[in-house]
Amino acid sequence: MFNPEKFVQEQVAAIQKQVPEGKTAIIACSGGVDSTTAAVLVAKAIGKRLTSVFVDTGYMRKNEAAQIKTLLSGLDINLDFVDASADFYAAMKGVTDPEAKRKVIGERFIRVFERESKKINADVLVQGTIAPDWIESGGGVRDTIKSHHNVGGLPKDMKLVLCEPLRDLYKDEVRKLARHLHIPVAERQPFPGPGLAVRVLGEATPERTQIVREACAIVEEEIDAAANRGEIERPWQYFAALLPVRSVGVHGDIRVYGETIVVRAVESLDAMSAQYSPLPHALLERISVRITNELGAHVTRVVYDVSHKPPGTIEWE
Repeated sequence: MFNPEKFVQEQVAAIQKQVPEGKTAIIACSGGVDSTTAAVLVAKAIGKRLTSVFVDTGYMRKNEAAQIKTLLSGLDINLDFVDASADFYAAMKGVTDPEAKRKVIGERFIRVFERESKKINADVLVQGTIAPDWIESGGGVRDTIKSHHNVGGLPKDMKLVLCEPLRDLYKDEVRKLARHLHIPVAERQPFPGPGLAVRVLGEATPERTQIVREACAIVEEEIDAAANRGEIERPWQYFAALLPVRSVGVHGDIRVYGETIVVRAVESLDAMSAQYSPLPHALLERISVRITNELGAHVTRVVYDVSHKPPGTIEWE
């Protein structure tokens, strides 16, 4: 049975040994439960010697930066914001392979943090890596399901020492730890480290990313509203992905050839397995109508993913 109080005591001592007096650390804090919990835990151990950095990669959700500022404003951590979207879009130009995307983004993250770390003379890079990240990234006898950017994307010439205090925890344990630490993002749904780049199948251009950003916002708004009205239980994770598939549609009496959005909602405990959520047809219809109306210049078709994990993963890439 996971004991968050005991875990905090053990990790605070371990972190203080890894980042002793005179050393400083830096962490990418996305506002998600993993990175935020890691940031609060490390700050508990070394105080203001940790700097948390929110990096706008260009692949964040709608209004993400403003929401994160609000969510994290009450936490006792140093928090800086860096807009590196131009760097990430340039690095991702022409990249379509899912594994390559994750590795490019992981490498770019490290380069951004090496640049930021020089400003504070940081010695240690803290990451919110959890057990499914390194399990799914493969290595040894484990097959690579998908390389997580914080594992498979780490460059071999990285100058910073790595600190991963949540490495052996699963998502349900991280949430218990976040509640114990009174972190307001404890129940926030998961969001992939590479962000919307892995929800745009094919090249994640700024234009295609904007389409999936708006579609994800619609999915989240409609499902949240349905849950708040008591029509459904809120799924564990829910989002939209943009497929590299065009199909014929009709706008008025004009033939168009538009994009395809897939809606995904799942139930899970630890992200190692998941079942698709049987959302009501009326809710799916509202989502579909909004997406095709509001993104009608781009999207002509909306489909729903009824795959479990396994065989499908939760994210499409």
